[in-house]
Amino acid sequence: MNRPATHPLPPLPRLRVDYVDGVSPESLLAQADVLAVFGFGDAAPAIDDPRWLRVPLQPFGASLLEVWRGQAPVRHGRDGNIAWSTDGELIFGAIEVDEPEGHTGEGDHSGILLAAEQAYRELTDFIGAGEFPHLLRIWNYLDAITHGDGDSERYRQFCVGRARGLGAFDTSQLPAATAIGRCDADRRIQVYWLAGRLPGTPVENPRQVSAYRYPRQYGPQAPSFARAMLPPAGSEMPLMLSGTASVVGHASQHEGELLAQLDETFANFDALIASARRHRPDLPAEFGPGSRLKVYVRDASDLPAVAEAFETRYGDRLPRLLLHAAICRRELALEIDGVHDAG
Repeated sequence: MNRPATHPLPPLPRLRVDYVDGVSPESLLAQADVLAVFGFGDAAPAIDDPRWLRVPLQPFGASLLEVWRGQAPVRHGRDGNIAWSTDGELIFGAIEVDEPEGHTGEGDHSGILLAAEQAYRELTDFIGAGEFPHLLRIWNYLDAITHGDGDSERYRQFCVGRARGLGAFDTSQLPAATAIGRCDADRRIQVYWLAGRLPGTPVENPRQVSAYRYPRQYGPQAPSFARAMLPPAGSEMPLMLSGTASVVGHASQHEGELLAQLDETFANFDALIASARRHRPDLPAEFGPGSRLKVYVRDASDLPAVAEAFETRYGDRLPRLLLHAAICRRELALEIDGVHDAG
């Protein structure tokens, strides 16, 4: 009797994010399942490896490394301006683009528009030509993010450039994202991302207007991102959280009140996780040992107070990394992103 042929199911993606201390980047990069390693601030060394990225934000406290682990073996290389690594199911990519000369003068903030457009056009072409067409998560770091007035503000110009570089896109399939201001006066945009062979499920927050539906008062181009991204069904990956702040509806809340903004941000995360749990009930309802948070704080003088607030609320139950960084709205004192899963 002939039996029907059976075919093994394709592997599902796997990603684990850790913050580590007391380990050299080189020792991590020697491990076969490491997809990417991130160092932060001036102390991060220069290493010629596509899986290593120095993020130009100064850490507060221990100089932790962020490590992404996929499935061994990981391959890596460079394609033009793009550094990449892949485990066959997920791909990490990074690009840095200098703002062009002649577009960075007083009152002229078109340089960030042009740099963002180039970065996203190259990103889009790279993704479209490969085997990992589904963007899951993107980070954007740019200098002087709130300089300029009205539509010439650099963040608003960045949003225009990002949308132009993306080209035609379906807002219901946008990735999770963060856009944060670097504080080193280096007019260079750094963009890095995670994409997959399989799509994720974007998640929105019922307490907030979807960013891509923001009204015209926030600029000529609404921000192009989802509030969070659930990984492909059945995969061993966390919920990926976009940069989240003290915004309800589309309006900033608690201007000048640091800890009230922190509480409002946590309320937004509670609502966002509850939305994600409708698709994935096994997700914990609250942050804990399986979560990893990056906390961006606008004023360096506020970092100790934020660190103390986290210690009071979570103790050592929640791994986190505090960074000095500018937020995309001048009235916002902090923003938080990260990943969330069972411990």
